[in-house]
Amino acid sequence: MRITETVQSILSKYETDTPGVKANLCRMLMQGELGGTGKMIILPVDQGFEHGPARSFAPNPLGYDPHYHFQLAIDAGLNAYAAPLGMLEAGADSFAGQIPTILKANSANSLMPKDAPKDQAITASVDDALRLGCAAIGFTVYPGSSAGLALFEEIAEISREAKSYGIATVIWSYPRGEALSKKGETAMDVSAYAAQIAALLGAHIIKVKLPADTLEQDEAAKVYQEQEIDLASQAARVAADDRAVAAASSSSPAARRKAPTASMTTRAPSATAAATARSSAATRSSARARTRSPCSPSWRASTKAKSNRSQRPRGAHHVEAASAW
Repeated sequence: MRITETVQSILSKYETDTPGVKANLCRMLMQGELGGTGKMIILPVDQGFEHGPARSFAPNPLGYDPHYHFQLAIDAGLNAYAAPLGMLEAGADSFAGQIPTILKANSANSLMPKDAPKDQAITASVDDALRLGCAAIGFTVYPGSSAGLALFEEIAEISREAKSYGIATVIWSYPRGEALSKKGETAMDVSAYAAQIAALLGAHIIKVKLPADTLEQDEAAKVYQEQEIDLASQAARVAADDRAVAAASSSSPAARRKAPTASMTTRAPSATAAATARSSAATRSSARARTRSPCSPSWRASTKAKSNRSQRPRGAHHVEAASAW
């Protein structure tokens, strides 16, 4: 496989990683419609564990079939498919080599008490990722939760083991917990802090929520005031970048490959949240168009075209734009 200069440049920033880790990062970065652009869209399907099967898949019953999600990621031209252990085991053989996979190594569930600290249990291992041929392991951390420090320790150990076997690390870093307000979970300063934490934990790919143009921490607000930084102006610049990248993403494949690589950030952890904001908005437009499309005829050969259109995913999936560190 011949890789682009953009991907070569990204891989060159991972100075301490082995050829195995870089090869798996390259697999994901070169996969699908955005392959070679430096952008990335991952299909994560952990909703069944997080929220239960009925809430997750009843709007689109095809989602009850684990194979459906593999095929959706392939047909949509995405970079990778992320899921818990059982979901990947159910299709690992049938779809081997067709789409890079990310094993979600920890999970939560909505049956826990609502006032319990935000936490997740380890549900898979690096050995499982090796056995299933995964390109990466995935892990969620909750900066701001009283359980957050334990999560940091867990992913530090798991990531160290994964890297020793040439497997990359993806971290979903979601600020949640007793110390944060609901709006504070997506505040610009808190989102940047969450991205910084994930980077310092050794993540190769980082996912944060789309940051809002607000601040949560008094210290951050003071710095912005002292430096006369206008959040509204920053948001306007991000929006302008969104429109430019979205326009390129909705045009021809050649134009998409020339689009700015806003989703990939290297050696600038404090800017990761802003980069992810640009990427998320830009890629949602093209991703929605792809995920609306029915799976390939070979996948649903017995279903009429009209029926296909009526059973498109509705609320059962979301795509994620991730930033590389």
